[in-house]
Amino acid sequence: MKQMPLQKRGISSSRLALGCMGFGGGWNQEPITKEHIIQAEKAIDTALSAGITFFDHADIYTMGKAEKVFGEILQSNHALREKIVIQSKCGIRFPEGNIPGRYDFSKDYIIQSVDGILSRLGTEYIDILLLHRPDPLMDPEDVAEAFDSLKQAGKVKYFGVSNMNASQMKFLQSNLSDPLVVNQLEMSLSHLDWVDHGVHVNQKAGENGYFSDGILEYCQMEDIQIQAWSPLAKGKFSGRSVINENDSVAKTAHLVKKLAQEKETTLEAIVLGWLMKHPAKIQPVIGTTNPTRIKASADAIRIAETMTREEWYTLYISSRGVKLP
Repeated sequence: MKQMPLQKRGISSSRLALGCMGFGGGWNQEPITKEHIIQAEKAIDTALSAGITFFDHADIYTMGKAEKVFGEILQSNHALREKIVIQSKCGIRFPEGNIPGRYDFSKDYIIQSVDGILSRLGTEYIDILLLHRPDPLMDPEDVAEAFDSLKQAGKVKYFGVSNMNASQMKFLQSNLSDPLVVNQLEMSLSHLDWVDHGVHVNQKAGENGYFSDGILEYCQMEDIQIQAWSPLAKGKFSGRSVINENDSVAKTAHLVKKLAQEKETTLEAIVLGWLMKHPAKIQPVIGTTNPTRIKASADAIRIAETMTREEWYTLYISSRGVKLP
């Protein structure tokens, strides 16, 4: 069986990742509670029982509380840290007074952000650090100095990016000592730019965002793990009401349900399995704290291996609502 890019590097073999954006309550400054910790514990335990050992964070998630809650759990179970892979992100800054929200890939801010991440998680290192969305003012030399400093200090093992196109990654990589190992992109049965560009459905320059310059091909050639954020499309095809959705969404939701019944699996497994069928070995990041949905996602690995080309294309064409040219 073809290995994931992360697995080739000896980092992780977890085909699914659990996104921790929902940990810690609301996006506010209210303190974390015992209930928040219990909620996160249940989600983590369910993920581990489903074979998910990869956990995705960002310094901004619930204003830092997601990492704090996770850190509380790590402190109560010291053996857990070495059994899992922790990924976090930095680079997004919230508005401050008259200063607008912005991106910041400066050396000092990256290092400062990682120190904050480690403090909240209560760990000496994170496995992977991602730059959170592109910064128009990115200076690759500055980023390289930050990465080298963090690597030498033992604070970060590997580095990656999110939402970058191939040109941006190549530009950054040209100055780095170590290879970028991850790019996290929005991909799902609902967000089809990555597929549509591949079959040349849209011809206008820039119409496909970061997919327009061959990011999937570049990542596969360089053994960079492609991670999909929002892979379940907020439940659009796995149980959410489709009453106010267009015909293609309703039709696709029906097809997902039909396939799930035929394959004796869950709706989530069909939606994720469709994404994981791609030869890039995409790693979906499941953004839920609901143990039922986490457990329902586990069978996606089997579905990805058994889904036929005809089934894959049936879902794809149904979702995009237009036949292929």
